[in-house]
Amino acid sequence: MRVLGIDPGIAETGFGVVVVEGPRARAIDHGVLTTSSVQRLEQRIADIHTRMADLIVRHRPDAVALEDLYIGSNPRTVLSVGHARGAVLSACGLAGIPATGYAPAEIKATVCGYGRADKRQVQRMVTAILGMERPPQSDHAADALAVAVCHAQAVRAAGATGRVRVVG
Repeated sequence: MRVLGIDPGIAETGFGVVVVEGPRARAIDHGVLTTSSVQRLEQRIADIHTRMADLIVRHRPDAVALEDLYIGSNPRTVLSVGHARGAVLSACGLAGIPATGYAPAEIKATVCGYGRADKRQVQRMVTAILGMERPPQSDHAADALAVAVCHAQAVRAAGATGRVRVVG
């Protein structure tokens, strides 16, 4: 299974591609898609969409996993993340790739064993779980890899229990 994990943001969208083979998972690509604050919002959204579509074509994931919106944040932040998330979901829809969202606490609990883990803990655990030589340079890329790992674990658990996760 190949999972494209996404940490959406209008200025920086983290991505991470994880391949799962049996009990092992490994990262094959990760990074950050950036947009410029001098661009108009519609251009930033179009840029995220285009670059996400390119990632989907290049990596041919079986699924895309995204971090859900954190509602307790600043309303402007929620809106901008929502715009980026919409661009990603649109690219997934056009490519026919299923997308699943996960709450930040669920991702952290899956990867770190603690739903309120900090950025450094997530980065260290992603590096260990995926057997990476070095941690991702960007927190956004580390978060995206964590989302992909979370999805892989959810699929594995669904297969073991026979329960399919309902995506909303």
